[in-house]
Amino acid sequence: MKIEVKTPGKLMIAGEFAVLEPNYKLIVAAVDRFVYVRIEDATYNNLTLENYNLRNLAWTYKAGNLKMTKASNATRFVDQAIKITYDYLTENNHKLTPIKIKVKSELADSKGIKYGLGSSAAVVTSVVEAILKKFMPEDTTEMLVFKIASLAHVITQGNGSGADIAASSFTGMIEYTSFQAEWLLKKYQTTSTVTEVITSDWNYLSINKLTLPENIQFAVGWTGLPASTKSLVNQLRKLKETNIIDYKKFLATSKEAVDILLQGIKKNRQEDIFTGIEMNRRALYEVGRRANVKIETKKLYKLSLAAKDALGAGKLSGAGGGDCGIAFIPAESNIESLKEAWEKQEIVPLDLNIYSK
Repeated sequence: MKIEVKTPGKLMIAGEFAVLEPNYKLIVAAVDRFVYVRIEDATYNNLTLENYNLRNLAWTYKAGNLKMTKASNATRFVDQAIKITYDYLTENNHKLTPIKIKVKSELADSKGIKYGLGSSAAVVTSVVEAILKKFMPEDTTEMLVFKIASLAHVITQGNGSGADIAASSFTGMIEYTSFQAEWLLKKYQTTSTVTEVITSDWNYLSINKLTLPENIQFAVGWTGLPASTKSLVNQLRKLKETNIIDYKKFLATSKEAVDILLQGIKKNRQEDIFTGIEMNRRALYEVGRRANVKIETKKLYKLSLAAKDALGAGKLSGAGGGDCGIAFIPAESNIESLKEAWEKQEIVPLDLNIYSK
């Protein structure tokens, strides 16, 4: 018996950093580049990570402990995804049999350089979903996958909003507020079972699907420079500790920008979409300047200028510092001209679209 799952990567649209605070909205979208996971029956538990050329790594799970032969930094997210999913399955009396897990990702280029599409989150989500569909196919829901994957990812990484996992789990474009990583870690540490964590109320969490109006074109450009989300988040958090007034000003501006953008999407108002994107871009630039963190690089700024020339708006996607930028332009604008303008600035247009199951 084979189980095959494909899980999309993501791009943040608006609300970055602010989403780390309770009840601040973020817009995120799944994109059509994927992580693929295949599970087969086997004589012993083993894992293959094709992108790292790690093959048939034996692992065991017993009494809540997972041991991986040749465990490394490359396997740590998968290790935790397997462990937390197996904890949940054993707590709910599902019979486990040996399996072979094979993971392949296309969320990086041929040299292994990541684009900022949420690679680790998509890997965790796909592994969780595949295992659940193997051992409890009738009861696997998007929300269950999301919660188990979020828990595994936060335990491994130590922070994060979970928005990338929401995009990978639910797909499409999503209006999202975070469960708050600190709350989830504390809940896990003070609760006796994974099941109790999963079935409890995640009070801050909200997930609502959105649809981008048909009169808007979406484009993605890659700056060629990978960025560390965790490092940028930690640096920006210091501003909260040292200058709470500037930090609160950023939160208020981000909230206003996301609210305008949401109204534009929901009510099909082009100008509000462009206004919200530009306002959020400026808020992210300004908070980066205040925190002495290079969130909007020169290339990301030039990407947004080209989008403005195409009568739309653009901004960085995610934590900034590199990775991808996004643009929304009117349907009547020439998207190929936008991409040519990017290429002149050594920004690589990526053939990505918003993906829904």
